[in-house]
Amino acid sequence: MNEEGRNGPMSDRMNAVEIKAPGGPEALRLGQRPLPRPGQGQIAIRLHYAGVNRPDALQRAGKYNPPPGASDLPGLEGAGEVAAVGPGVTRWSVGDRVCALLPGGGYAEQVVCNADHALPVPEGLDMKQAACLPETFFTVWSNVFMRGGLQAGERFLVHGGSSGIGTTAIQLAHTRGARVFTTAGSAEKCAACRELGAEVALNYREEDFVEVLREAGGAHLILDMVGGSYLPRNVKALADDGRLVQIAFLTGPKVELNFAEVMMRRLTITGSTLRPQSDLAKARIARALEREVWPLLAAGRIAPVMDSEFPLAEAAKAHERMESSAHIGKIVLRIAG
Repeated sequence: MNEEGRNGPMSDRMNAVEIKAPGGPEALRLGQRPLPRPGQGQIAIRLHYAGVNRPDALQRAGKYNPPPGASDLPGLEGAGEVAAVGPGVTRWSVGDRVCALLPGGGYAEQVVCNADHALPVPEGLDMKQAACLPETFFTVWSNVFMRGGLQAGERFLVHGGSSGIGTTAIQLAHTRGARVFTTAGSAEKCAACRELGAEVALNYREEDFVEVLREAGGAHLILDMVGGSYLPRNVKALADDGRLVQIAFLTGPKVELNFAEVMMRRLTITGSTLRPQSDLAKARIARALEREVWPLLAAGRIAPVMDSEFPLAEAAKAHERMESSAHIGKIVLRIAG
């Protein structure tokens, strides 16, 4: 079938933000790339918005290489309309409104992804909000609920509560009946976390989360993206039989840790990264989200917290905003619409 049929008209070139060389935000430059075409089991999405995430900045700095076969362009999530459908895809049609977890390539006018990693734009949400869902919600759901096994009534500590991950984790944990504790870096950020459902929001510059959690009985589950000196402190903040799930290392992955405490208190230390996981694993997360979380979004019980938007050509400014840590919630790039 030709491109004027099932796939609709397609041109040959598109605007895309490239990483000219590893470095700071200034390394991001607007350029031109060939328009990607979907292969077996893939769809092409004409993006309206793309989410901006910490892994994008790590890739820009040369510290997080794309997996084999993935686009070298940054961008791990986005929302738009299906522009073309590859062989073997039956669920999606040209024009469908979708958001998707991407292997890379989201800082562009069009991107290709596995069809099973796309989800419908939730009812009541616009494209800008939908672009903020995949990377964050895939990460939180798979680590807090699938891996961490958070249950109603448990004490849950999430660090960086005002980040995209944090605001999502607070809402999902609170909605599912957990008692949520969080850390953030200012009174304003702590207030925002409490509004989202955190029972206790601690300014880590002024309060000791270990002391507060131990007084409360310890955390049954901790989600951490800080690492470094937080690792032994997290262990001390856990309740007996507690679980620590590590998803990033903003302050480094190496630290000295006394495992005798882990053994004596029967603690579990685990973690994951999303991007290297198999297509099947990501598809399973997508189906769980559509079943368990998308109805909550459609009902307005949870929603992405939006910080700011920048045009695609100003991706460098978006990275500066993210790396300043002044933001609360998600930053997006406006691509079309």
